[in-house]
Amino acid sequence: MADEPLVLGIETSCDETGVGIVRGTTLLANAVASSVDTHARYGGVVPEIASRAHLEAMVPTIERALRDAGISARDLDGIAVTAGPGLAGALLVGVSAAKAYAYALDKPLYGVNHLASHICVDQLEHGPLPEPTMALLVSGGHSSLLLAPDITSDVRPMGATIDDAAGEAFDKIARVLNLGFPGGPVIDRLAKEGDPAAIAFPRGLSGPRDPAYDFSFSGLKTAVARWVEAKRNAGEDVPVRDVAASFQEAVVDVLTRKAVRACKDQGVDHLMIGGGVAANSRLRALAEERCERAGIRLRVPRPGLCTDNGAMVAALGAEMVARNRPASDLELSADSSLPVTDPHVPGGHDHDHLHEISKENLYS
Repeated sequence: MADEPLVLGIETSCDETGVGIVRGTTLLANAVASSVDTHARYGGVVPEIASRAHLEAMVPTIERALRDAGISARDLDGIAVTAGPGLAGALLVGVSAAKAYAYALDKPLYGVNHLASHICVDQLEHGPLPEPTMALLVSGGHSSLLLAPDITSDVRPMGATIDDAAGEAFDKIARVLNLGFPGGPVIDRLAKEGDPAAIAFPRGLSGPRDPAYDFSFSGLKTAVARWVEAKRNAGEDVPVRDVAASFQEAVVDVLTRKAVRACKDQGVDHLMIGGGVAANSRLRALAEERCERAGIRLRVPRPGLCTDNGAMVAALGAEMVARNRPASDLELSADSSLPVTDPHVPGGHDHDHLHEISKENLYS
């Protein structure tokens, strides 16, 4: 095995079929097949459609990643795959494919956590993660503050959303404004032409007695929907750009304020932001502004590495190999509610006994 492990990562937690290949902390390939256009007709991700799309895209996407990286599958030092959290059916496709490739190639298998992978991907952009790392993960399914003393074995929840995640709120407000799906990119674009101070939307869980690091966007979502409904009922035009800007500002204000507070409270001098919503331009700008004032170093991967992708899974898998973490076995199962406290799912079997496991377990 080379000094820097060569690892392929498979990500299928939602509607993106992602396959990435990394050597150590160097990205060699990041192939993505998205089914978002299909889901757009329904205004959100349909789990069964996502699963079928993964089935169709899996092998071609793996082959494309191998071509892009200029390697053979037999050159790999390991196969990493998102074992959870995510949509159960979608996860099963990725886990089954990873187990099949690991078995056929006689390579170690690493089932990893989707959220921990979002943190680890920053190594491909800015080099090794500081330890501990404070991470703000913001996506359609998650809004979390995490402290990671060791990304391969020790990730600690500091705070999380108690209702709607930030990305989910973006999608719902986009529906209210008839902007289509997904909502994040279009709201970000329209907000640049609006006034973020035009409407005083509420900041959830921001009172002195509220949980310091938890998030809530359900009340904000309701407030925006009622404001828009009142305008329409009065026969007035809805100032879509101002609504988008004011809503977006309410979200990123809370996210960045709590993240900076967590860094200060825990004595961590840097902040990593990941997840799909980390591609939001206003979130990046406000985080940079507040971190600079607080003397905190901000690390945010480029937008293509913030959304779900196989590179992030490969990055965490490579770190598992580099730190000699135990491989998973072929009885690895998808876990739709895998806690972030489990960065990866080790197995009970040594890799040397991989072929002693019956083939029937490949698809368990």
